[in-house]
Amino acid sequence: MSAEIKSLTPKQVWAYFYELTQIPRPTGQMEAVSRFVADFGRKSGLETLQDEVGNVLIRKPATAGREDCRTVVLQSHLDMVPQKNLSVHHNFLTDPIDAYIEGEWVKARGTTLGADNGIGVALALAVLADTDLKHGPVEALFTVDEEVGMEGAFGLKPGFLKGRTLINCDSEEEGQLFAGCAGGTDLNISFQYKDDTYIPEGDVAVKLSLIGLKGGHSGVDIHLGRANANKLMFRFLKEMVAGYGIRLSSVEGGTMRNAIPREAFAVITFPEDNADILWEMVSDYQELYRTEYVGIEDAIQFTAEKVELPATLIPEEVQDDLINAIEGCQNGVISMLHDFPGTVESSSNLAIVRSSEGLIEVKILARSSSESRKTSVCSSLESIFSLAGAKVEYGGAYNGWNPDIHSPILQIMQQIYQERYQKKPEVKVIHAGLECGIIQGIYPDMDMISIGPDLQYPHSPDERVHIASVGKVWDFIKATLEHIK
Repeated sequence: MSAEIKSLTPKQVWAYFYELTQIPRPTGQMEAVSRFVADFGRKSGLETLQDEVGNVLIRKPATAGREDCRTVVLQSHLDMVPQKNLSVHHNFLTDPIDAYIEGEWVKARGTTLGADNGIGVALALAVLADTDLKHGPVEALFTVDEEVGMEGAFGLKPGFLKGRTLINCDSEEEGQLFAGCAGGTDLNISFQYKDDTYIPEGDVAVKLSLIGLKGGHSGVDIHLGRANANKLMFRFLKEMVAGYGIRLSSVEGGTMRNAIPREAFAVITFPEDNADILWEMVSDYQELYRTEYVGIEDAIQFTAEKVELPATLIPEEVQDDLINAIEGCQNGVISMLHDFPGTVESSSNLAIVRSSEGLIEVKILARSSSESRKTSVCSSLESIFSLAGAKVEYGGAYNGWNPDIHSPILQIMQQIYQERYQKKPEVKVIHAGLECGIIQGIYPDMDMISIGPDLQYPHSPDERVHIASVGKVWDFIKATLEHIK
């Protein structure tokens, strides 16, 4: 029974987490959970506000003698990702999460657990309810719809928060202090054209398939050097166009903007006399790619199969411009952070290349923890595609959180962790988006840190949270609030 988790320690944190498991709260369905936390604040006699987009803010006054201390904001998001196993009958709009204990972990039966970010919400509610804790003024900010678009964070207005020290409780490994994150910008690129209907007599058609790549998250996995299927496909196409007169009919590579593309496909035509050369070149390139990515990619497959002649081709000048632009497009790691060795500062992911009737779409996600670097990366990408005659549009931009090794809250929490646990916490910058980046864009003087318990496999039915690490984070937050002057 899911109620058994209420017996876990610290009881106040797990009790609130249990309550959250009983409230359906997938992204986009925020009314019930927002009402739950707002009612909690009002029933507790605390100042409770809700802004235009639905974010809830609860203010708890300082305990006696701590009125002059800095105001600390505890921030977490209310929504969860609704994923389930195919065999499970679960309606995320109406059904509670069936959480249970398995050894040292709390899990859910066949669905996502919602510890991302339900544990953060529960930690903040426990702070608001704790009558023994000594602290300065506290603001608990509960944002909505983080998982798809970070809509709550984007909707924040200047002046809503009084505090200028923020502890985000959405990280996923205890013992790590996150002090920065990447911002991102979407580039939407398009080539428009009139289909070419002339195909020389004697030409044949082949479908090229490049599959078996690992892919991965375009932020946190970008430093691993994994192959980008779009880049590999167009590298091959460039040589074949230059040397063997192939024509491109269609192309499709990648599926999601924030995923390194694992597969790419293309339909090409060419003189039948060159068929043996094509098969040989495909085989050679497969071996070349396997050699270049040995130890990184272990299952690259590059194949060709004959198909019926297509009805149309991409015009030769558009084809050539596209191939040259893709070949010249920056992809992967672009710059590293000096103060955080081994951490990516800026990157680009050539995520999607897709053709349809009279249109080729290219979608790229540029990331950086530095706004100026992100602008520079975007400008470079825009230039190469503009020179190729494409239309370039921007969308989905969100701020990065530029790390500061001299951050006051970072210094305080490093010291507290060292004293309590006799070891230094890891200080890290994540090359992915956190709400902290958007919040810093709205509150430039906000001093921030991000922490959390050990959470594994979020966004999947295998999601689980480590029980002991939740207690450790709870003690860490309490010690921090007691320490801040």
